[in-house]
Amino acid sequence: MQLFTKKLAIDFMRQRKLSLAISIFLVIVSVLSLSTKGLNLGIDFTGGYLIEVGYKDSADLKSIRAHLKDNDYADAQVQHFGTSKDVLVRLAPRAESNQAALSDNIFKVLKQQSSDVTMRRVEFVGPQIGEELREQGGMAMLIALFGILIYVSFRFQLKSALGAIFALIHDVIITLGVFSLIQMSFDLSVLAAILAVIGYSLNDTVVVLDRIRESFRTIRKKTPGEIINISINSTLSRTVITSLTTLLVLMALFYFGGEVIHGFAFALIVGVLIGTYSSIFIASSTLMLMNVNKQDFLESVKEDKELDELP
Repeated sequence: MQLFTKKLAIDFMRQRKLSLAISIFLVIVSVLSLSTKGLNLGIDFTGGYLIEVGYKDSADLKSIRAHLKDNDYADAQVQHFGTSKDVLVRLAPRAESNQAALSDNIFKVLKQQSSDVTMRRVEFVGPQIGEELREQGGMAMLIALFGILIYVSFRFQLKSALGAIFALIHDVIITLGVFSLIQMSFDLSVLAAILAVIGYSLNDTVVVLDRIRESFRTIRKKTPGEIINISINSTLSRTVITSLTTLLVLMALFYFGGEVIHGFAFALIVGVLIGTYSSIFIASSTLMLMNVNKQDFLESVKEDKELDELP
């Protein structure tokens, strides 16, 4: 508990070059992965069929894939869903089949292989709806980022605003990059998590930048690096407590919330970790790169009209 009771004096700016190098590396890897592998879009965005079935014992995915292939379902994607007894079958949209007929056929095929299989749920999204959701989801993210751009432009002076924007873009790209690298399904719930990450990251960054602005206006005879260190240390306990309590809830959702919200919880966990890191290192390091100084934070003094009228 010394972290919250003792006055901290951690030299964060001493590690700014290392932290920037790490961030640049992670961003490059994320961009390369997104441009080559892309995201593993779920049926929310691609359209198709999702059929969940359950077995009494562990299911052999290889034999299930082979059996579906022998019955004209070679394009079926088969994977475990939560436990080894639960299986998820994904299929691209088929023009000649309706939802009920195809799901019944799939279940009959699986039933032929194993009599103990049971149907859990069936979902279907048409290709046109999936395309619309994909476009609208991307637009929602762009609108959120644009709105935040306007907000920070009015809230802070130019250098601080750029620091907040760089930190925000950094968080979104790396979070998307993680999903691209591990090819975890990216659906509407994950997109909602990304939008939540944007809000969380901005809130954390604004707290740090606000304290930096106040410190530059009140602290004298300190270098910019020392002032930024003082500001980050003074908000560190708040940042750590907020992040830890949020992560505790997210870890509970991740492990006990079920497979349906697995991607949602995972995206938030990654986003909170990256967002906390960027609030401490990226936004402040960006200020140092732009040679921030006390003059950047001086308040404009408005002349008193009554004083002007005095002789």
